[in-house]
Amino acid sequence: MDTHRQTPSAGAPPAAPGLDEPQELVVMGPEFKADAPRRYAELRARGPIHRAQFFPGITGWVVVDYDLAREALTHPALLKNPEPAAEMLEAAGFLGHKRGTGFGGQMLEADSPEHTRLRRLVSGVFSRKASAAMEPRITEIADALIDAMPQSGELDLVPAFTAPLPVTVIAELLGIPEADRQDFRRWTALAFQVAHPEYATAVASLHGFLRQLVDDKRRAPGDDLLSALVAARDKDDGRLSEDELAGTAALLVIAGHETTVNLIGNSVLALLQHPDQLRLLRNDLRLLPDAIEEFLRYDTSVERTTNRYAAEDLELGGVRIPRGGIVAVALASASRAAPLPGGGDPETLDITRPVTRHLSFGHGIHHCLGAPLARLEARVALHTLLTRVPELELAVPAESLDWFPAGMVRGVLSLPVRYRRG
Repeated sequence: MDTHRQTPSAGAPPAAPGLDEPQELVVMGPEFKADAPRRYAELRARGPIHRAQFFPGITGWVVVDYDLAREALTHPALLKNPEPAAEMLEAAGFLGHKRGTGFGGQMLEADSPEHTRLRRLVSGVFSRKASAAMEPRITEIADALIDAMPQSGELDLVPAFTAPLPVTVIAELLGIPEADRQDFRRWTALAFQVAHPEYATAVASLHGFLRQLVDDKRRAPGDDLLSALVAARDKDDGRLSEDELAGTAALLVIAGHETTVNLIGNSVLALLQHPDQLRLLRNDLRLLPDAIEEFLRYDTSVERTTNRYAAEDLELGGVRIPRGGIVAVALASASRAAPLPGGGDPETLDITRPVTRHLSFGHGIHHCLGAPLARLEARVALHTLLTRVPELELAVPAESLDWFPAGMVRGVLSLPVRYRRG
């Protein structure tokens, strides 16, 4: 079992344990993740924050409530600096926070003012205007992937469509050679799975690849973002260190495509599980922009945030967090519980729903820089799929699908479908 705590009786008001009341541990392993929406609903009914094991040897607290999530994401004493929890992290073999691994030294693991400096270096390329300029090329990529499919039959939509589209987009943006794209797709997928036996090898391989790529761009710069980052570092006398270059590249590779792979996949799965919504969207593709916000609210691809660490003893949602305590925010749970304009059932998928203030892209200074590009890729992908593949259905029962077994990503590892393209 993933939790050792019993569900309260119906009608019991949700409440956090008192400051000194012990909490049972919620184990956020494969069983939990495969059934995450229901498990989070149960946790929200019990209280806004819970003691959790994120990985073997790494425990902390997970925030599941919308209002408390917004508070935690901007709390001045919940920082990205892992120093107070370093002993626990290193004992568990967790590498994500360490400089020199390809993940440390980037904005997602930095606090202000370092975060502000790093974010400013890449913010322009991910602006709404810059992202919109990429739409023709993204459409070409999506059409080419559909063209490559047989006319009809069964296939796994992840390697055929939902994965290669974002991979190609971010690879072209960063100037990653085509011959290397299959490897970095595999490395980045494993980099989200700390419990996977190949995790450490994948992290080291990705880090080494990115350092070599930085060196290649320095010797032979191209018209790409990574070359621009290298130039900014050299031109400005070390404004970006080697670790920061590699870390920023890793962030852009991973956050720039892996989460979008699963945003597209989760959206397609939601439609296939709700045929009425699929028909509605096929009949009026003008609904797509709002539909994507509903997909983000209903089943987002980033299940929870990276760790935050208590820089001092603090109280959060009625729970005492000691210095060094790890807090993660369950964005999937908070978004599902976001206030709904005009009311409605949050457990129901409704693509005509007015846009909610979901937290799928975070909140505060770490709000996702690539949100405009992710939305654009999802819109183009779904528009292309729905217009060019008039018949599409799951080829296996939804309950048999395999999900990412650990980590912060929510998504299926494969999506077998039966289809006929036009």
